[in-house]
Amino acid sequence: MSRTTLIDLLYLVAATTFLVALKGLGSPKRARVGNIVAAIGMAIAIGATFFYQDADGKGLAHVNLMVLGMVIGTIVAVPAARFVQMTAMPQLVAIFNGVGGGAAALVSVTEFMHIKNEQPPTYVVLEVLLGVLIGTVSFSGSAIAYAKLQELMTGRPITYPGQQLINAIFGVGSLAIIVALLVSPSMTFLWVLLALSFILGIAFVLPIGGADVPVLISLLNSFTGLAVAASGFTIGSNVLIVAGTLVGASGILLTRMMSKAMGRSLANVLFSAFGSNVTASGDGAREDGRTVRSGTPDDIGVLLAYASKVIIIPGYGLAVAQAQHVVRELADELEKKGVEVFYAIHPVAGRMPGHMNVLLAEANVPYEQLREMDEANSEMSTADVALVVGANDTVNPAAKADPSSPIYGMPIINADQAESVVFLKRSMRPGFAGIENELLFDPKTVLLFGDAKDTLTKLVSAVTNS
Repeated sequence: MSRTTLIDLLYLVAATTFLVALKGLGSPKRARVGNIVAAIGMAIAIGATFFYQDADGKGLAHVNLMVLGMVIGTIVAVPAARFVQMTAMPQLVAIFNGVGGGAAALVSVTEFMHIKNEQPPTYVVLEVLLGVLIGTVSFSGSAIAYAKLQELMTGRPITYPGQQLINAIFGVGSLAIIVALLVSPSMTFLWVLLALSFILGIAFVLPIGGADVPVLISLLNSFTGLAVAASGFTIGSNVLIVAGTLVGASGILLTRMMSKAMGRSLANVLFSAFGSNVTASGDGAREDGRTVRSGTPDDIGVLLAYASKVIIIPGYGLAVAQAQHVVRELADELEKKGVEVFYAIHPVAGRMPGHMNVLLAEANVPYEQLREMDEANSEMSTADVALVVGANDTVNPAAKADPSSPIYGMPIINADQAESVVFLKRSMRPGFAGIENELLFDPKTVLLFGDAKDTLTKLVSAVTNS
């Protein structure tokens, strides 16, 4: 067996592991194994690459620099991945995704330098230029997405007059430069394309509100995959083509799933500047004079302890408070008293699909207690208590009842169908959508104000002593 054949076989094995890994990531129970399988496949692909030889028998050049880059990358990435808070996972995904897009763009720039004087086929140059465009847009766009989620800049949509027209000009200008480069390869035009692509990525992300940034990250992840696939075509790497195409396709599917979970089209997510207006006051004051009903941990503890079925509905507030371990303790105490407990997980609970599942798995919540939205909704009417912890928009009845609401049509968890509803909230401020939740004013709803972790700790004590 020749070296080339062996390398191709190893690449095939690596590509197969990527497919197996994606299958595993479809379930919280198999996600960790899926990640390990993908890591093994990537290690195989990297190892095989070091034995590459071209038609003239020459191996890789600058191996020392490659190894140095890998060492530096490992030193940066491992601590970042190990010590990141679960609440910051979307930011980590954004920044890693941006780095991937930037790397793909650099590969394409380097390849353009090599081929610009060789008069290669037009399709080869087009592959290179698309890699530059898509990779750079992904890089700069992901950087802004990270800054929004990390609150290094405002998470609200940044808009200005004529914004869509200006973005269109940048987009058309980038395509015009690509056409010019196809006619006459020029490094000057390439630098212009890089600059336009960089600005386009920033301009594309600025008008998107913080609540929609996770959808954007998924879309940019797809862009990165396409840029990597383009790089694979450019340098003749089958494994890059396969890996990039898988990332691109899965990113698009995930983006569509997230948009559907919010009851909105992708165009609405990208171009509506959703979340720019907050329609509820921060202190809960209302012109009609209505007020909410608040309770004490002891009262709620008794209500929970004597219930038959309690459905816990976690949201991003649970993640922010790092309260996943305490909510599991509460569930354990309730089960000791014979109460049936499970968790209703909205597809976009937290900030990304699967985010809440991973957070609760970190606290050793049994997988069988995690119910998807549709399954949980089928049992909500039989629940004595719906305990909403840090969620708001995902249980807002306006999504079903108010056609004028910006979240109308979004599938929600039907907490309003439970016999009693308990909200754990830090304040009366609205959720990411910036709209008031009428369920808070429902006579059967009781609110407990405060940090979710502290409040849950008090509830554990109250249930234990009931």
